[in-house]
Amino acid sequence: MTKGYLDLSRHVLRISGADRIKFLQDLVTNDLAGLASGPVYAALLSPQGKYLFDFFLVGSADDVLIDITADCAEALAQRLNMYRLRADVQISVAAEKVWRGLGGAPDKGHVDPRDPNLGWRLYGIAAPQMAVMDPAEMTALRVKHIIPKTGVELVVEQTYILEAGFERLNGVDFRKGCYVGQEITARMKHKTKLKKGLVRVSVSGNAPECGTSITANNKPVGTLFTVANGMGLAHLRFDRAQDDMQAGDAVLRLA
Repeated sequence: MTKGYLDLSRHVLRISGADRIKFLQDLVTNDLAGLASGPVYAALLSPQGKYLFDFFLVGSADDVLIDITADCAEALAQRLNMYRLRADVQISVAAEKVWRGLGGAPDKGHVDPRDPNLGWRLYGIAAPQMAVMDPAEMTALRVKHIIPKTGVELVVEQTYILEAGFERLNGVDFRKGCYVGQEITARMKHKTKLKKGLVRVSVSGNAPECGTSITANNKPVGTLFTVANGMGLAHLRFDRAQDDMQAGDAVLRLA
C-alpha cells in the first residue's frame, strides 16, 4: 500500500540558465552526473569544510530543483547568489511541493537517494494517490537508519559531513573534483581516522530533550539528539563511547 503526506517542512528552489549544472557542480559535495538517474543528495559547505546546508537536487531538461528545509531556503538562495557572479544562472522559488511516503512509489516518485528504507519523494503541484501517513513514522525510520536531520543532528558551522555519515548516505563524491570545502573533506577521508561520529543508541528511562549532553564515568562523551521508540541518535567520541552512558536521567547503550 502506498501511503504518504505533504511535507510542509520542505521548500523547493528552481535553478535555471545555461550554466546551472557547472555552477552547482563547482559548489556541492556530490556529482551532478547522478541527476540522470534520479535525485542527488548533497551538501554545501563552508570553505573550512563545515556543514552549511543539505538538500536534494532533481534535474530536468530545463532546470534543477533543490528540495531543502523551508527555514533554510532563503539563506541558501542568498548563498548561491553570492557565488553566481556572471554565470548564466537564475534562482527562483518553485511552485512544486514535496510529498514523502512509503510503499510503492507513485508515478514520477523517486526512491530517497540516502537510503531506500526512507521510501519515496515526489515533486509536483497535485497530490498523488496515497493513503494518509503519520510523519512520525519517518522520524522513527530516520533514527533506525541513522539519518541526520537539518538543524538537529546537522549543525551549521559545526558539523563535519563525514562524521554525520554522508559517505554512507550517498551525499559526497570523492572523485568529482573541487567544490567548496573539498580539501578538508578529502583530508578527513584519506589522511585521518574519524574520532567522532553519529551513531544509534538505545535509550532507557525518560528521554531527555534534544541536545542533552552525554557522559560516561563523569566524562563528556557527546550529545543526544532525536529519540524515537526507545532509540536515539547521538554524536559521540568513539574513544569514550561505551554501554551505560548517561543523558539526563536516561541510560544509553550502543545499539
